[in-house]
Amino acid sequence: MKKDPKLIIHTTDPVNAEPPVDKLLENFITPQPLYYIRNHGDVPEIDPDTFRLTVNGMVEETLELSLNSLKKDFSRHTVMATLQCAGNRRNQMIDFAPVPGEVPWQEGAIGNATWTGAPLKEILEKAGVKADALYVEFMGADDVFRHGENVGFGASIPINKALTEDVLLAYEMNDKPLEPTHGFPLRVVVPGYIGARSVKWLTTITLQKEPSKNYFQDHAYRLFPPEAKAETVDWDTGIQLSELAVNCAITFPKNNEIISEKKITVKGYAMSGDGRIITKVDVSTDGGETWTTAIITEGDHKWAWAFWEIGLDLQDGEHELIARAFDSAANAQPEYVKDVWNFKGYMNNAWHKIRFITKN
Repeated sequence: MKKDPKLIIHTTDPVNAEPPVDKLLENFITPQPLYYIRNHGDVPEIDPDTFRLTVNGMVEETLELSLNSLKKDFSRHTVMATLQCAGNRRNQMIDFAPVPGEVPWQEGAIGNATWTGAPLKEILEKAGVKADALYVEFMGADDVFRHGENVGFGASIPINKALTEDVLLAYEMNDKPLEPTHGFPLRVVVPGYIGARSVKWLTTITLQKEPSKNYFQDHAYRLFPPEAKAETVDWDTGIQLSELAVNCAITFPKNNEIISEKKITVKGYAMSGDGRIITKVDVSTDGGETWTTAIITEGDHKWAWAFWEIGLDLQDGEHELIARAFDSAANAQPEYVKDVWNFKGYMNNAWHKIRFITKN
């Protein structure tokens, strides 16, 4: 598969890239070539004929499952789910204060797809989950080096999340086999959680009492308060990231764009976690003094984003546009980036603000 040439390449070793934000709203289901790429190491080459998935740990029976077995011996289930990198919208955090050593994601580290595969619940039921197993750990085949050691990439989710019907071991994306970039031949899809929990190139599932001790679960993907500093922080005090927070972004106009029309249709996406749907998106052109409710043009999907738009008639000149979203649990976005800023640049869900110029 050739990726879309318009992708914004942030790093090449490993490859990390996102689509331009205005391209995102061209398709409610994001095509694989346009789907953001988040890698921590090189894409591994895996022979699907010899591939085996190991299920072990606190189970009654250790399993060794081929790709064919996963397709033939378990239900085939499809879920529409939006995956979002925990670093999405990091660029606005970087504008507020430096976030060294992290990928400078814009608003495109997000994508929606239909995922097809075997429900994780069925695999765990076949293995037999022991009563004191509280977490399910996933390990991928990729080699990832940190501090001179190959730590691989792993993550875990609570057993109660793992036993829900929509957590998948996916082998198809948008009705086609997974591409290597997106986890071929098998990946986890954990709807409603940060993308890092949907481990690609899955090789091992382990049932255990505690969350994964892999570097990325136990260390890298932790959230700290704005006052914490990387040089002095106690890493064990950070919150391990899981569910996504309510969020939204303006995809048109783009920041600092010059537009030759005064009548425009502002567009964007909104997203929340844990199966909550977007119920409202507000837009302001006067710094948040007054708000107008946008139209949700597509949404109401349990695990997927919503698209919204609103028509505006503006005077010539410079404008600031602000968008905020609300979800079905009445969660709202915080107003300021400064209140959610952290030295890792994770989970920016402050009001989205852009500036642009209308000029006839």
